[in-house]
Amino acid sequence: MSLGSSQARELAARESGGIHVLLLWHPDGNALTVSVEDTRAGDRFRLAVAPDRALDAFYHPFAYAAQRLREPTINVKEEEHVPHQAPKQ
Repeated sequence: MSLGSSQARELAARESGGIHVLLLWHPDGNALTVSVEDTRAGDRFRLAVAPDRALDAFYHPFAYAAQRLREPTINVKEEEHVPHQAPKQ
């Protein structure tokens, strides 16, 4: 799913101290994102969020982004390789 291909609809917006936060719905994929832009530093990022976490991510995008970085990830190729174990006798 490419979030850039759909016409996003703004569900909520806020601004404070040069930080702009948008909650966007992408109808083509029925996906939600939170977009953050720091106009002072020129930094920006976007997070895909689950519907039940959307408002939490909207109001606390930096904490949500940091939490997502701490979540464990699974390398599928490593998970596919299971060492062979000799049968117990």
